[in-house]
Amino acid sequence: MNPFPYSDDNKRYHTLSYHNRHTYGGKVFKAVIDAGLTCPNIDGSRGSGGCVFCDGGSGYFTADSAVPISEQFRRERSRIHKKHPNALVTAYFQTNSNTYCSPERLGNMLREAELCGAAGISVATRADCLDEEKARILASINIPVTVELGLQTVHDTTAERINRCHSFAEFLGGYSLLKEHGLRICVHIINGLPGENAEMMLETARRLGTLRPDGVKIHLLHVIKGTPMETLYERGYTPLRKEEYIDIAVRQLELLPPETVIERITGDGDKSKLVAPLWSADKISVLGGIDKRQKELDTWQGKLLGGEENA
Repeated sequence: MNPFPYSDDNKRYHTLSYHNRHTYGGKVFKAVIDAGLTCPNIDGSRGSGGCVFCDGGSGYFTADSAVPISEQFRRERSRIHKKHPNALVTAYFQTNSNTYCSPERLGNMLREAELCGAAGISVATRADCLDEEKARILASINIPVTVELGLQTVHDTTAERINRCHSFAEFLGGYSLLKEHGLRICVHIINGLPGENAEMMLETARRLGTLRPDGVKIHLLHVIKGTPMETLYERGYTPLRKEEYIDIAVRQLELLPPETVIERITGDGDKSKLVAPLWSADKISVLGGIDKRQKELDTWQGKLLGGEENA
């Protein structure tokens, strides 16, 4: 018998598909959108070159940013409905930092997505690109809004190493501001960052778990052709092995609250540019490995947090 309460199949963690079924009543897909924005660690305001793993803002599925947001959404919705005609479609502002603009532009972006029929909106950004006015605008939208807040690591030494250009303290400030406005938050973390060992990755999950985020995306660090990470790889960076990643992810899940939705538990690198680790291209195998390891260890999300719901 599956001991995990937020599951109606064999999963021992709170999957996004479970959340969508029980929140929206069916399948939900994201229409990825490029709003044409940049980041403060790209344009020189806090740094240049972006994070060492960045490949054009992580939005390689998006259309050209010159295409209007409403048209990008309609194209994506049409593509999704060809395969899943009854699915709900949300607008995902994915590329770069999508609150790194004027409040007026942010409001216009969000309202355009709302008016073209999106079932919800996800906004990927950084904690240092938020303020009171922008939080109010995000909270004013009449459809569900999730702010996807990049953390990557709680360790400032690692953040400096990867050219993140903001601290964990700044992340906490942005996170608290969003919570004060009642916004849903999904936090991104990355396993396998240069210089980090397993205990450091577990500490990131442990400290994140105390914040009780609404959602978490756990990523594997990919070495992508043409990024600074490729240079680090050529100079000796060693990616995580598949077994290492699975073990770390399973142990991280034990430290995250059971009600937190695990919106991703591995990453999708652009296979045409993927340098390493090549095993990550087989996503199904990674997901199956996590399921198998959890069952072998008789563990589940939140197991180490205590309390009756985790007994």
